[in-house]
This record gives sequence, C-alpha cells and structure tokens, in this order.
Amino acid sequence: MTARVAVIAGDGIGPEVIAQALRVLDELRQRGVDVEVWELPLGAEQYLKDGTTFPLELRDEVRRTCAAVLLGAVGDPRVPGGEHAHDILLGMRTSWDLYANVRPVRALHDRLVPLRDKTRHDVDLVIYRENTEGQYVGAGREHGRGTAAEIAISREVHTRRGVERLLRAAFDFAQERGWPLVMTDKSNAIPAQGIWRRVLAELRAEYPSVVVEQLYVDALAARLIEHPERHRVIAASNLFGDILADQCAALAGGLGLAPSANVHPAAPGHIGLFEPVHGSAPDIAGRGLANPLGAIRSLGLLVAHLGHAAEAARIERAAEEVLARKECTPDVGGTLGTVAAGQAFIDVLRAV
Repeated sequence: MTARVAVIAGDGIGPEVIAQALRVLDELRQRGVDVEVWELPLGAEQYLKDGTTFPLELRDEVRRTCAAVLLGAVGDPRVPGGEHAHDILLGMRTSWDLYANVRPVRALHDRLVPLRDKTRHDVDLVIYRENTEGQYVGAGREHGRGTAAEIAISREVHTRRGVERLLRAAFDFAQERGWPLVMTDKSNAIPAQGIWRRVLAELRAEYPSVVVEQLYVDALAARLIEHPERHRVIAASNLFGDILADQCAALAGGLGLAPSANVHPAAPGHIGLFEPVHGSAPDIAGRGLANPLGAIRSLGLLVAHLGHAAEAARIERAAEEVLARKECTPDVGGTLGTVAAGQAFIDVLRAV
C-alpha cells in the first residue's frame, strides 16, 4: 500500500536540505519504498504573501491522508513574532498529539566527538522529550513591559497522563534495547516537577529488567560531558529535553547531523513528524553551505516509521561512510557544498 508523505520545506536552509532528502527518497523508491510525496508550500514566503500559516482544513487533510510529514525548518527574521512557525510546527505537535519528541544521538566518526579520550562508541543514546506540555504551553503573562516594574510570569504544566505516557514510551524503548534509563528533572528547586519522580517510581515496577536512575538536570548535564557512555535512554520534560538534546548533538558532531521524530508511540500507524533540528539558519541560507545529513537522517527515521527498517539502517551506514571519506560539508570536516554532499551520499547509498 502506498504511503503518503507530506513535505514542508519551510524557511531558510529548509528547502536546500529537504531537496537532498527527497533525492535520497527517490533512490529508496527505486528499491521498493512505496511512497507518494505531497509538497506543501508553507512557510514565511506564503505567510508574507497572504497571511497563510497552516489552515485548519489543510492540517486536517494531512492528518487524514498522510502517514508522515517531513519538515525542513521554520523561522524567518522577516516574521519576528514567528506566527507562521508557531502554527506550522507547534500546530502539528499539539493538534496531532505527537507527545514524544525522540532524538537519537549517535556519533558517526571519532573526529566528531569533541571530548578528550572519547570515541564515537561513547556517544550513542536516545532522548525522549515530552512534546506537548511543560514550559512550552504558553501559560503566563506580562505586566508593565518596558517599565522599571516589569514582571514576566511563565507557568509550566505537567499532567499525570502526559508524564506517564512519555515515561512509558521511554521505558518500552529501554526494555527493547536492554539499555539503562535515566529520568531528569529539577524537583529540588521546582516542587511541581516532583510528579516526574512519583510517576517514575510507579512505573519502574512494571519494567524490572530496566536499570533506572533519576538525576537532577544540572547533574545530568555535567555527567553527559564527563561520561556520555554511561547514558543510553534519557527521559525529560519539554524544556529539559530540548536543552539536553542540543547539548548531546554537539557531542556527536553538531546540529547539522541531528535528526528527530515527533511521534505518538502508544498508537502504531499514527502520523509522525520528522525534521532535522538545526533550524532555518537564515545566515547561511542560499549559500550552499547547509549540511543535508540531518534532513537525510530524519528521512531515515521516517522510513523506519513506515516499516522500512532495513532502508533506515542503510541510510545510517551511508552517513557513516561519507563522513569517514570526508565527502561532506565543512561543518563536519569536508569541503563539499549542500548539493555535492547530497550527491556523495547517494553515490555511497547505492553501494552499501
């Protein structure tokens, strides 16, 4: 059965890296990955033209008819309020209840690991970040902006349902892999985050084979630098997961390589959103400098979501090989531009 995939190239370097990911997808289609691509012209250009962000009826059609969405990046300095980016990205995450942001972090070559005496084998973990609650719900208010008495208040929201389902997804993955799990919070300073520890204590009895640890986020951030090899699965709130995932991406070669999946693990077949995490990078947009590997590896997560695990594994092997050959962009040790790096990847993919 043909799976329909919506593609939103978006802003900045998004169209450049997504173009290379789609070239890779064309290769996979020749090998039996049966997908139909539906490209949606959403982003800052459309918003500036007619005010369109992501119309509700279109978002509903995508939800009904597509198995997955591949997103490049959203964010443009010409839209300082980020209205279109909010509606596109957060609209999909929240309206489709994509409660788990899954961030695999795996160093693909020793030279990319910036830590002394550590190799690529020491950086191999997955972060499960809660994706619909926490500090990103937009709850709060401001008083007296621009005055000496200015006050800004932000609230965070953690529900038992939200915490439990994210932790359960992390537990399930850890149990499947035979990996240890660490849950992180800051409940010693923010008592409301104690819900994470309470739910963790309840769930761990259901997963006796999983080695479980709980660490305050500042301690975990430090230990990830000192001993990244001690960590395999990390479960975190929206804010802490966001921060730690970018920190860990730096340990594996940088954001240009980092893929992500926004999924609803409790319901197999639920639509998923897949995107590189480097952002729109407007400072290098249009210059042919963007690293396409984050987008290509996100495509790998997407095809795995569609049931093509072998092709996803081929993508990872090809990424390792182009980095080993230095047939990649300058940010990861090569000399190629975006298009040439995409072609180098395809050449290797055909051989692995």
